[in-house]
Amino acid sequence: MLNGPLLVTRRLILRPPAAEDFDAFAVMCTEEDTMEHIGGVVPRGTAWRLWCTLAGAWHIRGFSVFSVIERTTGAWVGRVGPWEPDGWPTKEIGYAVLRQYAGQGYAYEAAVAACDFAVEFLKWDQLAHCIAPTNIRSQKLAERLGCTNSGPSRLAPPFEDAAIDLWVQSADAWRARRKEMSHV
Repeated sequence: MLNGPLLVTRRLILRPPAAEDFDAFAVMCTEEDTMEHIGGVVPRGTAWRLWCTLAGAWHIRGFSVFSVIERTTGAWVGRVGPWEPDGWPTKEIGYAVLRQYAGQGYAYEAAVAACDFAVEFLKWDQLAHCIAPTNIRSQKLAERLGCTNSGPSRLAPPFEDAAIDLWVQSADAWRARRKEMSHV
């Protein structure tokens, strides 16, 4: 059952999390390199609570991360999308994909769709990403999306001790960038 919007890109389907996605999400939660900058590796029971939080945010906030599904195989690739836990420094577009899909452009493709959704549907006036200063891959993705590092910020508990920088751009800058992208 679809409980929110469905976004379709060239290779991907983005939709709210569903029960059938959980096993793949739980695997992602065990990948040290994937989880290093997003709370760390967690056991399956904790992954379940995180999954329910992500899914529940659709009902509480009206938006949350999408499950990213590969169109040709139906495989769960990762989770990407708008996110704003209570006490967060700002609304953000978060992204994480399973290790096997890293480096293939899936996070970028899904993030573009999520940024479009946030700007055009949710009417956000700014796009942001909370990124650890040591997370070079996420920084490169944020740069590719058109964001710049605006400096240090602080996350809400229990992540208040995590070092993060806010990478931002205005919605108008995003729209201009998308217009340029459509001419290429």
